[in-house]
Amino acid sequence: MDVCIDYIDFSGNGQKVHGWAVDSEQVEIQIQNARGNIRRLERVDVTRMYSDVERDRKVGFEVSVEGKNTKNYTLLFTTPSGLEEEILFDAALIRQKRRRAGFRQGIKNYIIRIIHPSRYKDYYKIWIRQNEPHKKALLRQREEAIKQGWNTKVSIVIPLYRTNPRQLKEMIASVQNQSYEKWELCLADAGADDNGQTPNEEYVEKLLKRDSRIKYKKLDFNYGIAENTNRAIEMATGQWVAFMDHDDIISPEAVYQVVRSIHSDEEIDVIYSDQDKVEDESGRRREPLMKPDFSMDFLRSRNYISHLFVVRKDLLDTVGWLNEEYDGSQDYDLTLRCVEKARKIYHIPKVLYHWRISSASTALSLEAKPYVIESGRKAIDAHFKRTGIPAHAETTDYGTIYRIRYDWKEKPLVSILIPNKDHIAELEACIQSVFQKNDYPNYEIVIIENNSEEQETFDFYEKLQKADSRVKVIYYEGAFNYSAINNFGAKEAAGEYLLLLNNDTKLISNGFLEEMLGYAMRSDVGAVGARLYYYDDTIQHVGVVIGYGNLAGHAFVGIPWGNHGMLQRIICTQNYSAVTAACLMVAKSKFLEVGGLTEDFAVAFNDVDFCLKLRAAGYLNVYTPWAEAYHFESKSRGYEDTPEKKERFEREGALLRSRWPEYYTKGDPYYSPNLSLEVADFSLQIR
Repeated sequence: MDVCIDYIDFSGNGQKVHGWAVDSEQVEIQIQNARGNIRRLERVDVTRMYSDVERDRKVGFEVSVEGKNTKNYTLLFTTPSGLEEEILFDAALIRQKRRRAGFRQGIKNYIIRIIHPSRYKDYYKIWIRQNEPHKKALLRQREEAIKQGWNTKVSIVIPLYRTNPRQLKEMIASVQNQSYEKWELCLADAGADDNGQTPNEEYVEKLLKRDSRIKYKKLDFNYGIAENTNRAIEMATGQWVAFMDHDDIISPEAVYQVVRSIHSDEEIDVIYSDQDKVEDESGRRREPLMKPDFSMDFLRSRNYISHLFVVRKDLLDTVGWLNEEYDGSQDYDLTLRCVEKARKIYHIPKVLYHWRISSASTALSLEAKPYVIESGRKAIDAHFKRTGIPAHAETTDYGTIYRIRYDWKEKPLVSILIPNKDHIAELEACIQSVFQKNDYPNYEIVIIENNSEEQETFDFYEKLQKADSRVKVIYYEGAFNYSAINNFGAKEAAGEYLLLLNNDTKLISNGFLEEMLGYAMRSDVGAVGARLYYYDDTIQHVGVVIGYGNLAGHAFVGIPWGNHGMLQRIICTQNYSAVTAACLMVAKSKFLEVGGLTEDFAVAFNDVDFCLKLRAAGYLNVYTPWAEAYHFESKSRGYEDTPEKKERFEREGALLRSRWPEYYTKGDPYYSPNLSLEVADFSLQIR
């Protein structure tokens, strides 16, 4: 049974719960612990997703519950055969969350998190049905490989250690069921007891007689996960090596998609895919992780690549196999070494790997393997040493998420550019936060005055400049044009680095400039953006996704503080195509190299265009969550609330699309085609 709550309507004298429920049988609904009535509705959008459900069946519902403040009532969903699902509603909690979050993306996206977390499970079932191949499609994949004459062999290497027999059988079956047939499975078994027997030896020996693609070696000693895996690699004869855990499973098209990618570009050396988790015994899949294309800064923050990881055997031999010094994070260390030398790193945006959730797996909890955190930190530090980057990793309160600290010796001058028109209370709060949240010694504050009308504003400027020599005021007398104002400020700035900062921001985290500057000083980095909040502690900015609303928008906007987002992207340093100019640091030389901000974008999308120019010039744009600030957005200029402003917004949006059409045809490389462009919470794209 699939049940989904779309939203709750609090208008009127009660509550109306809207949603749908689908099963092969008719689903009945009852209200418990409250008074109300139920109306069944046709939902063509839902029945379209379920080919085995009659179109005229009323799978939708509107449950009217008496009393706005009714709480702790239950909806019971049942079928004639005895299936049941209960959903408990605490209306007081819902209303509280609604007020705090502001519901900037609509009530639907927040209600489900509060009262029905399994909604993503249900939607994921639908996504699987819509996107993953059925038997006929798998047969076509096999036929295509034969027709194309693909002879690439992929060696899947797995260390065994007293593997649960049922899990082992499921793992091996998932490999044998591949639509592409030229693979080999290399098993190195270190699970022998004192008598030299392993629990799965007899079963595997029988398989060897039936399938010559399976290779098995019983080890005389448990050498640890890294060395045990190396013993499996010793058996590999394929041109490519895929790494897999002994209790996980892969999708039937996994090897086909890998080989298809290999034949699409001969320079590809490393391949990875999306993944999810699979519950032990029940086999229920959940928590899909839809990854971005390769992001070096994201990989340094956490091993987001993880599974499925495939590498060209020649490259593997060059960089060396797994290193036992990093047991627990041996895959992280190997991934870093491989991407350092790879010509191209290719991401397959398909869920090809299913990570089993069991009591001994890190898929469930890091408490099972606490040493993983420290070995991961050591792997990152070794990566920085090999690449000559003056940086080191620090552990955080978030397990295997790491904070990178840069150890630059230089202390260049940073010019903080703040455009302003009146609103001196906001400006003063902004400047005071700069003073209070920084130990960095070498910066100047350049206020770019633009047509203020109040005398007290100019009096305030004079007071500021007398109080601190690091503050200066310059005057831009043209009409408001955010791009032109900042370009003017950049020319007047003395610093080697520019921090574009809105006057309605307030820094939160200590060491703000050092954090931003650490990334901006890298030769391969263009713009650096920060984590920004609205006044109510909901997310205002953690990076920009090209394509939201057919234009561009902020990722996870409106999500309450404390949420981490898919792949924990809210709290991870990573690359994005763009970051907001409300708080953006860039080397002045790179700012001038790309021509600064394009002045045709007077108000909107100038930062997106600027960041895309930096990308076109070969630079990475970085979001760091460790530089935090409030952004009281649009407080000084207002919203798009007049015909003139709306017309200008649409014109600048059309200009953005015309200047960067590839982002709208191919998609944003740091987002996923599996995710919706209609909402900003990284929800699955359901057709």
